[in-house]
Amino acid sequence: MLLSLALIFSLGLVLSELFSRAKLPGFIGMIIAGAILGPFALDLIDDTVLNISSELRQVALIVILLRAGLNLDLEDLKKIGRPAIFMAFLPATFEIIAVVIFAPMLFDISYIEAGLLATILAAVSPAVVVPKMISLMDKGYGHKKRIPHLVMASASVDDIYVIVLFTILVRMYQTNELNFMGIINVPIAIILGIIVGGIVGYLLAKIFAIVRVRDTIKVLLVLATAFFIVTLEGWIEDIVPMSGLLAVMVMGISFLQFAPIRAKRLRINFSKIWVFTELILFVLVGAAVDLSLALSAGLVALLLLLIELIFRMSGVGLALLGTNLNKKERLFTGISYIPKATVQAAIGAIPLSLGVPHGDLILAIAVLSIIVTAPLGAIGIESTKDSLLTIENPQS
Repeated sequence: MLLSLALIFSLGLVLSELFSRAKLPGFIGMIIAGAILGPFALDLIDDTVLNISSELRQVALIVILLRAGLNLDLEDLKKIGRPAIFMAFLPATFEIIAVVIFAPMLFDISYIEAGLLATILAAVSPAVVVPKMISLMDKGYGHKKRIPHLVMASASVDDIYVIVLFTILVRMYQTNELNFMGIINVPIAIILGIIVGGIVGYLLAKIFAIVRVRDTIKVLLVLATAFFIVTLEGWIEDIVPMSGLLAVMVMGISFLQFAPIRAKRLRINFSKIWVFTELILFVLVGAAVDLSLALSAGLVALLLLLIELIFRMSGVGLALLGTNLNKKERLFTGISYIPKATVQAAIGAIPLSLGVPHGDLILAIAVLSIIVTAPLGAIGIESTKDSLLTIENPQS
């Protein structure tokens, strides 16, 4: 296990640095490092690490959402308003509709299989988007119209919305019946997640105001609380649905609202933690990528990805109707919604494990979506931010 970690750290960091020096996103190098070290290539990552890779990726996702929450001020969210809500649901919904319509035509699969594929593909990657948007916020890009804030907040909810839909479809497949209660559970899970996260963030702010501990201890307590919330979701799912991941992000937003000075100090600590979690996340995502499987999906799978991205961009355009964003800013927002990686790596293999007839095809297309859209979106954000966004003083 120690040798595996040494290889992950060393090769991941080296390739990340090489890609960064080539003006490309460093995480692409980390994904390649994982693919090289993983079971589909050199097979140098110990099974002990691979067996807990899904849990490690979930920890990284929790850190991502906490960072997002601690950077989202309620005043900024109020200024964004309606577009954030529409951006959280419309692009993903458009993409799901596109895959459900076209996947059966292109691959001769059932509509329930197309639905499973659609909900896997529709999630934007917070691992790519959130760090990029935080960096843009720090530098003042699009600050006046809160464009990075809009993308970061809506992308995080987009993920949660899609994961809840995927869970409903999995249950429908297993029971072979349409579950209307599952559909009703989507807004319930979202609302309860917001309520729980808001209350917990408030309580943490009050506790830290009374009990004085070092910031390092605060970070550990916040992480422990986030882990408990996500675990709680599984405990109560048969009683009432709740989105634990949304609750984690809202907890960060609530904590920032009630303890802004402490929250800003915690941001620095979570930024340091992200250096480690980013490396683990993307290397393990790469280790889960079977390039031969992705290639087996063929050009038809690329056509499907192109169609769904067109629908997704259309959903972004519709969500931004009536806003004060100009054409360049709307284009940038659409580009920011392209990357896929985290969710696809986490749930792409579930249909195959459940014995879904075309589970191998679903996994292959999920892998292909990571290979194509993660670098495409990240490079798109980096290469267009100067031409499509304006830089304003973040204090304004």
